[in-house]
Amino acid sequence: MRIPMKSDFPKIYIYKRIVQAKLFIDTHFDDCIDLNNIADEAYFSKFHFIRLFKTIYGKTPHQYLTKVRIENAIRLLQKGMSVTDVSFFVGFTSVSSFTDLFKRYTKMSPSAYQRQFMEKQEQIKTDPLQFIPACFAEQKGWTQKSNFQ
Repeated sequence: MRIPMKSDFPKIYIYKRIVQAKLFIDTHFDDCIDLNNIADEAYFSKFHFIRLFKTIYGKTPHQYLTKVRIENAIRLLQKGMSVTDVSFFVGFTSVSSFTDLFKRYTKMSPSAYQRQFMEKQEQIKTDPLQFIPACFAEQKGWTQKSNFQ
């Protein structure tokens, strides 16, 4: 019996396996997953999997997992969840590593991001015209004396 070689598989089959691993990350980002779990999901050796994933998505699986976790952390911080709770909820094992990675991605600490977001939400409530393009507000007649001012 001949063992199938990589070249025996259609490219779409390989692509589907990589997409399956990406979807696994998207779904299980908050679990304690690592490269072995993700590569197993695609049925590749981890080194071959890293090369294929990076070719398709432009990031290593670890970089993509971190990005997904940070994006979900942003969403939870916007809802008012505490930084510590967010850190563990999205799958980080330490608040300090979460804070360092969050700063690297957003250029500010999680607490500073949350504070800035909440202040902006308050400004939107008190002065909504500040956040609407002037040309649009003028076209709608909102710049005249109105309930918005």
